Amino acid sequence: MSTPPAPDAYVRVRGAREHNLRGVDVDVPRDVVAVFTGVSGSGKSSLAFGTIYAEAQRRYFESVAPYARRLIHQVGAPKVGEITGLPPAVSLQQRRSAPTSRSSVGTVTNLSNSLRMLFSRAGTYPPGAERLDSDAFSPNTAAGACPECHGLGEVHHATEDSLVPDPSLSVRDGAIAAWPGAWQGKNLRDILDALGYDIDVPWRDLPAEQREWILFTDEQPVVTVHPVRDADRIQRPYQGTYMSARRYVLKTFADSRSATLRARAERFLTAAPCPACGGSRLRPEALAVTFAGRTIAELAALPLTELAAVLDAGAGSLDGSGSGAGAGTGTARVLADDLLSRIAPVVELGLGYLGLDRATPTLSAGELQRLRLATQLRSGLFGVVYVLDEPSAGLHPADTEALLTVLARLRAAGNSVFVVEHHLDVMRAADWLVDVGPQAGEHGGRVLYSGPVAGLAEVAESATARFLFAGSPAPARAVREPRGVLTVGPVTRHNLRGVTAEFPLGVFTAVTGVSGSGKSTLIAEITQDLPGVDRLVRVDQRPIGRTPRSNLATYTGLFDVVRRAFADTDEARARGYGVGRFSFNVAGGRCETCQGEGFVSVELLFLPSTYAPCPDCGGARYNPATLEVTYRGRNIAQVLDLTVEAAAEFFADSPAVSRSLAALLDVGLGYLRLGQPATELSGGEAQRIKLAGELQRARRGHTLHLLDEPTAGLHPADVEILLTRLHGLVDAGDTVIVVEHDMAVVASADWVLDLGPGGGDAGGRIVATGTPRRVARATGSTTAPYLARTLDGAAP
Repeated sequence: MSTPPAPDAYVRVRGAREHNLRGVDVDVPRDVVAVFTGVSGSGKSSLAFGTIYAEAQRRYFESVAPYARRLIHQVGAPKVGEITGLPPAVSLQQRRSAPTSRSSVGTVTNLSNSLRMLFSRAGTYPPGAERLDSDAFSPNTAAGACPECHGLGEVHHATEDSLVPDPSLSVRDGAIAAWPGAWQGKNLRDILDALGYDIDVPWRDLPAEQREWILFTDEQPVVTVHPVRDADRIQRPYQGTYMSARRYVLKTFADSRSATLRARAERFLTAAPCPACGGSRLRPEALAVTFAGRTIAELAALPLTELAAVLDAGAGSLDGSGSGAGAGTGTARVLADDLLSRIAPVVELGLGYLGLDRATPTLSAGELQRLRLATQLRSGLFGVVYVLDEPSAGLHPADTEALLTVLARLRAAGNSVFVVEHHLDVMRAADWLVDVGPQAGEHGGRVLYSGPVAGLAEVAESATARFLFAGSPAPARAVREPRGVLTVGPVTRHNLRGVTAEFPLGVFTAVTGVSGSGKSTLIAEITQDLPGVDRLVRVDQRPIGRTPRSNLATYTGLFDVVRRAFADTDEARARGYGVGRFSFNVAGGRCETCQGEGFVSVELLFLPSTYAPCPDCGGARYNPATLEVTYRGRNIAQVLDLTVEAAAEFFADSPAVSRSLAALLDVGLGYLRLGQPATELSGGEAQRIKLAGELQRARRGHTLHLLDEPTAGLHPADVEILLTRLHGLVDAGDTVIVVEHDMAVVASADWVLDLGPGGGDAGGRIVATGTPRRVARATGSTTAPYLARTLDGAAP
């Protein structure tokens, strides 16, 4: 028998054309840690996720039975000529599904399942109690959830004070603030009037029994209403059904699909720990079972580092007593060891400060991705390619070192690790580097280099090389003098215990510390009401819109100006077209075949739904009559397809448009298209769009800008641009406070406030404050050595 040829050791991509990729050909070796890098918007994610991972997923689904395939959400085939040597792939992205309050650290990592099994099989039961199944220890099952709060741990109540914040007002004047606005609120007031209640006297002057009925009754009487309307409107009576303020608020909070309406309803409710379970979310019989003297709710509330210590000690000392007959030390030891082995990688990734009951919505995208990564460490998979999206996001440099160890372990287990990353230390530790660029958008989309890290130094076009191999000290800059102090605290929340912080005004301040040290908790206490804050602006990385109908032009207000320009043309006036004609969101000017979406969904039996350009408008989103109107030779669809850079030239003599476009260019977003859907924008791009909106505003006194990790998702070249703009705000008289892990940003600050020294209960204290040079010399600060290295320009 002849010897089979050795398999190709490379993943070979040919003709990749996803998004801005220009027919890319690249070879990446398997069984290495390969980093895909490049400036924001260069196309690295389109190559790693949109092409390599998408093709691996498509091939896997082809092996699944057609019927089962229909039940799985599938992505379409990537635009690529050919990929060879591609193993099965596992994706760990920084996208958030729709987490609920029932989703927690324990459910994401499956640690809750193991802990419940430990209590079921090896817990100490009260004498005479029957053994409970593991489901009885879950607040998310009917067997375990507290019947009073349904496993949520808190109950919501409406009080007179919450529903009527200003009792000096009458019902007609809006005393019942919890009622809806506009016509719906007027209807309820008219119904109350028709029922015989006085809606014109101050609320406090109504008899107590009337106030009680108006706010809290469960009755829903129907009455004929004769509304008083303007003389030119039809006066037509109608049958109105009354709904009390409490009933309306609770119904909206429980049933509304609108996040805005639910948030509004929540303002009128007071939340309190459930009186039946005390906030533990479980039934009494589950809380009667203990392990190492603690209930499952008490263990779930502990930081993982403490939980590991309790489990280790508890399993060793358990003697099998209690009515859990048969649950001896052997069972306890096996289950506890399994839990400890699952906790270890989570702690190793710097997340030991989290508790199992920590709700998923309160976690950052980086924390969520690292939790998923920790579960993969125990999966024992071999020969797969892991595709990771910036795993260092939200990580302190000290935690990044642990991350590098974890990535090396995945590789050592026989896997390939492909990482989209901007962090220089992760790049330096890689075996292989793929640099995409040279710039963003249509100025990028090419692979500039693919090879060992050192070889990138020879690529003159690379924006990455300048930062990766430079060893010069941080540029010296005169430290600004503060013009006042903002005092925050004392703050007692999460792991902060009576912390009082002073932030200098009129300067650039960086808040640092390891993950979980309390940074975000501290700056969340800065509000508009504090003395010294004239105006507060929070610039975060939340999306600027959640549907493809929201785009760069609509968010910045550019769309209004552009539509007005088209409506003012002679052709539009002759046809009687107003501003609304040029919106793709309303009937009239849009293409009705695709409802202004520009594409239609094609359902394919047994295959993923695919999206094709609309057969009528060809993706233009407008009907032919609207597209016949032009402005300077372009129709509205062609203008929306312009990049910010091209639009700046097109609208050069239009001050209203050019000011907005100049602000977007200033933050490095010239490559985005005006009509680019919000769903295609990264968190970093969304944050810079918000910052651009702030930069173009007319100055209105002193403003305090709060930014939580503004460099997350940004290449060092983009960080330079961002820093220039932030320092520009300070030079104009404003105050900037950033929570940051990037030592280049911290080194450029005027003032540093360092929390720690650790995360969770090991943190929550102010370790050092002062100028960057002073904090870099502080003893007991985890940040200090990394900051000193950046200031001195020392090689890592």
